[in-house]
Amino acid sequence: MRVLKMTVIAFPLALGACATTLPPGITAPDAGFSLVADKTRAATGRKSVWLQTSAQSQQVAKEIHALTHRKTITADTAVQVALLNNRGLQASYAAVGLSAADIWQESTPENPIVSVGLLGIGAPELGLFRALESLARVNLLDAPTRKRRVAVAQADFQRAQMQAVVDTLTLAAETRTAWIDAVAAFETVTFLNQASQAADASSELAQQLGQTGALNRAGQAREQVFDAEIAAQTAEARLDASVAKEQLTRLMGLWGTEVDYFVPDALPQLPGNLRGTGAIEAQALQNRVDLEVARLSLAATAQAYGLTDATRVLTDLEVIAGAELEREVGEDGDVETKILPQAELEFQIPIYDSGKARMRKAELSYLQAANSLAEIAVAVRSEARVAETRYRGTYAIAKQYRDVVLPLRRIIDEESLLANNGMITSTFELLVDVREGLASKLNAAEAKHQFWLAAAGLDAAIYGGGGGAGGGDAGGVELAAGGGAGH
Repeated sequence: MRVLKMTVIAFPLALGACATTLPPGITAPDAGFSLVADKTRAATGRKSVWLQTSAQSQQVAKEIHALTHRKTITADTAVQVALLNNRGLQASYAAVGLSAADIWQESTPENPIVSVGLLGIGAPELGLFRALESLARVNLLDAPTRKRRVAVAQADFQRAQMQAVVDTLTLAAETRTAWIDAVAAFETVTFLNQASQAADASSELAQQLGQTGALNRAGQAREQVFDAEIAAQTAEARLDASVAKEQLTRLMGLWGTEVDYFVPDALPQLPGNLRGTGAIEAQALQNRVDLEVARLSLAATAQAYGLTDATRVLTDLEVIAGAELEREVGEDGDVETKILPQAELEFQIPIYDSGKARMRKAELSYLQAANSLAEIAVAVRSEARVAETRYRGTYAIAKQYRDVVLPLRRIIDEESLLANNGMITSTFELLVDVREGLASKLNAAEAKHQFWLAAAGLDAAIYGGGGGAGGGDAGGVELAAGGGAGH
């Protein structure tokens, strides 16, 4: 029996070959995450964490509570909370760990398959069994193709890392945009509340004049309907602001008592100067992470192509070795035992499938990835140009409202008030100017809103992350409270 054991076990171990050397840190719990954290910090100015233990989660929960609970948060704070607390982002980080585990798995030789069988169980003249058969099965192509398979897994791992960076930048962009939208919505509510006070006064005056007969029913209705419309617009604006803030809350992953935070009443004023945007196309081509993902996809496809080429004809080659211990009853009644070695070679005969179809698919997959990379490079250039144009254009529009339209409106309001006080014009003429001034203020606020979105989008065009923001600031100015205690 000792000979049989040595035959069954030693043979597959000799064929197994040593495991491929693993890249440094690939078996660590946070394998690959340091690169993700470094790249996202460089683009956003904020840290990201991969939560894998309850202790980590508790620590982050305390940090988030300190940042948000009953506080008026800035855009940067909102982005930081999202990067720490968004669970969808944690799922993306887990994908990096799964890819690292794939490298580990591919670096490990396949386990041999051992089978043991008893024949003639219960034969009376032989005792327990008549024959013992033991075989070990080993795939001979495992070792020769392991290096290529590890290379494919490493390419996928790098792609997963960069995809996690893209997901992080996308979340940062969406969060910054949501903060801007929420603050702009509450700023609109503020303007409409001011207009509502004037509309109430106009409606009340019209009612009093109607009672004295100085104003007909049409005039009264005209003032009252304006008051009613302002009330409806204010209610709609409050609804929009609540929805916008809830969107921000969702992106930050807050719930329960942690939703008790505030955003400012107004966006910051326009910056004095625009940030430099020289060679923005070159910056985008150098820094866009989604472009890097496409490059890595092409590299992974190339590695997969090489593996397909190596196994295009013979996909499986297995050696089966072992021994059979057979017991027979001789003529003199003695039981004779024989040990017979066995060896088999098992492979697929490429009669029908010669591997040409698989090679063709691999070639087309590579061609597809190459064309996708070229298309993304063209899109990145275009997005960078559009982002720069929108940034400068929205600034010019908002500046026109700030420097020209609103000062002229202030002059009109001041002169209308003087004329009304001097009994030169009626109160209703004054209220008409107030209404028109409200429209100008709302348009100016929306122009400012669009500028800050464009400023945030400029960072997204350079670093990636979609139609929001990816940078640590927008337009070089921290988006903090523009006024008021917040909502």
